Amino acid sequence: DPAQRRVRELAALSKWLQQVHPNVLAKVLKQGTLYQDEEIVAINKPYGLPVHGGPGIKNCIADVLPILAKMLENMKAEPLHLCHRLDKETTGVMVLARNKEVAEKIRLLFKTRQVEKIYWAIILGDPDPAEGIVEIPIVEKEVQSHQSHYKMTLAPNYRLSPEDGKVVKIRKNRNAESAVTRYCRLASSSACSLLELQPITGVKHQIRVHLAYGLGCPILGDHKYSHWSKLAPQKLPEITLKRLKLEQSKARHLPLHLHAYRLSLPLGQQIDLVCKPPLFFQKTLKKLDLDVAKE
Repeated sequence: DPAQRRVRELAALSKWLQQVHPNVLAKVLKQGTLYQDEEIVAINKPYGLPVHGGPGIKNCIADVLPILAKMLENMKAEPLHLCHRLDKETTGVMVLARNKEVAEKIRLLFKTRQVEKIYWAIILGDPDPAEGIVEIPIVEKEVQSHQSHYKMTLAPNYRLSPEDGKVVKIRKNRNAESAVTRYCRLASSSACSLLELQPITGVKHQIRVHLAYGLGCPILGDHKYSHWSKLAPQKLPEITLKRLKLEQSKARHLPLHLHAYRLSLPLGQQIDLVCKPPLFFQKTLKKLDLDVAKE
């Protein structure tokens, strides 16, 4: 079955990236170079590759930056520097700086929200309204279930009163971070939609949480945020399974369909970095008949 095979291939690729020699990994990143000048290098981050190391992580982008710098430049190149992060499962545009000063400058641009970030996501369902802004603070909480774990979740400042349905202000959660995400539906079909997203803030897992808990439309393949109280594979609608030629029992292998599509950096002049979605994402769009040109 081609869909299941593709899902298995992605899992295998992610595993392979974790086990290859760092030189091989640097070569993969070099092949995915989108742009370079004397200040920055933009790469296409592959699926399943963590940006930072941690327990059980053998390979990550941070570790191979010195090798990548040498491959791109010459033997004397100083290591590249990280300027921002993407989740392990997220693909797309990632900016690296050629020196510390530039890295600091770009980090500040991110912090002061001067970098325009555009993501694409395939989601379950159809957002209502079709475009808008989700502005709900986010906080990390421990989920008490048979398997205790931590998740980011919404910490709204308002709720609807059960008595009369009026909007009531809630006391602010001190630990919550303000989070704002713009979204716009580009296409919808097969019980799914393709969204263009612009996170105005940069809270951990912000897009995933705002879509799943704010709009009730989790990202396809987001098994972490499709349920609140448990860690379980995402439940997919019949038509989606049919179009993807996938059985529900195999849904847990479905990758997260979240892609960093574009970054605009004001570095002297405006630098526009665009990266088309990976093959698996494009194939899913085709199978679900999500045609951007149609709408």
